[in-house]
Amino acid sequence: MPARLRLLRAASVLLAAVLAALVLAAGLAMNGTWNSVADRDAPRTTSAAGLDLALNDMDAQAANILLSSGDAGEGRLQTPYTKGVGFYGDARRDIGHDLRTLAVAAQGSTADEKTVESLTDDFAEYQELIGRALENDGRRGGKPAALADYRRATDLLRTRLLPAARTLVASNNSHFDTEYASARSALSSQLIAALAVGLLLLAVLGVLQWYLARTFRRILNPGLLAATVCTLLAVILGAQLLSGSADRLRVARHDAFDSVVALARARAVAYDANADESRYLLDPARREQYADSFLAKSQALYGLKGASLSTYDAELATTWQAYRSDHRDLRFTGEFRRELDNITFPGERAAAERTVETYSVYERDDRRIRALLAAGEERQAVEFCMDWQPGTSNAHFAAWTAALDRVAGINRAHFASSVAEGRSAVHDVLPWVGGLLCAAVLLGVLGLRPRLAEFR
Repeated sequence: MPARLRLLRAASVLLAAVLAALVLAAGLAMNGTWNSVADRDAPRTTSAAGLDLALNDMDAQAANILLSSGDAGEGRLQTPYTKGVGFYGDARRDIGHDLRTLAVAAQGSTADEKTVESLTDDFAEYQELIGRALENDGRRGGKPAALADYRRATDLLRTRLLPAARTLVASNNSHFDTEYASARSALSSQLIAALAVGLLLLAVLGVLQWYLARTFRRILNPGLLAATVCTLLAVILGAQLLSGSADRLRVARHDAFDSVVALARARAVAYDANADESRYLLDPARREQYADSFLAKSQALYGLKGASLSTYDAELATTWQAYRSDHRDLRFTGEFRRELDNITFPGERAAAERTVETYSVYERDDRRIRALLAAGEERQAVEFCMDWQPGTSNAHFAAWTAALDRVAGINRAHFASSVAEGRSAVHDVLPWVGGLLCAAVLLGVLGLRPRLAEFR
């Protein structure tokens, strides 16, 4: 009889230790996952997206400087020229920072290391071409040479720099998704294991209570009862920690960060489309190419099957009105559709809808620029495209990108809060689970001591 009591006591202590070890290991692993998500996986994906955007912005600003340089000292293009020079410098600094971040993030991945290395080399060549274009533009009679250098630079951007940057976005985002799937799978396995061990421990404690009641003619052992309550609380808290961590990880990765990536892509495409407008005005020989490129980027943002520049605005208005009447009626594709398919947080839908509405205004501005140019009013087309006065294309572009930033900000805030809550839960709950299991062991041992003493 005492041997059976000692065996059941040893089993309960062992199971409590196993449960504590399982929850502790899961909590430490989850803490590492949150650190990886917040400090590595998300930043390197957003750095790659930021690189894509900054490359497009730098090229757009170079075109704007070349377009407005003849009017830099006076006239309506003085402000666009000054802003262009400032934005150009900002974009170049951002690219340097993003390349350094991505070089560190690429360590351990041969493919990413090669991509970052080629990007760095190609960017040096690109800067040399743009620098030469700007230098030639400042010389008398240097416009043709400046345009030739700019063409080579923008071709380098289109064929090598942007594809490499987008490869890094996809690679880093895919790595993040793989880490997320692995962490979710581990949490699911750990939850099942913890519940199994916890239920087994509760069963052993129940058997002990039954055995003592049957053997010693007592209904309940207070020590074992308290140990059972502590164990039950520990199992509940541990299960809540693991299941809650899985939920927060899903919110951080898919509800929030998927939208952050989609909106970052949309912003990069927006800057590339804006650059196409400046290129269109700057380079008459390539106007058809840049018009096609602008349409392709419009389709990437708000895809309308079969639409041309002449029909795009009407089809956008029709399909958008259908969506506003019924949010399930989504007749378009692209990055805006990707975001609208992932509406999760309060205020997100209204903010996302605002991005499409401001985008439609910018699209109509583009047709006005082309109409002015077709009517022979090139000066007016350039001024409307580049000026920052209210009602001009750049002012509407700024309103559109600000709307994109607001939606991204909502998702970034929820991503950050999910990470903070996940870290806090690990730090707050683990000590309680450990403490309750220690208390359960101690109370169980103390509760059995008087009964074992009776056999001495």
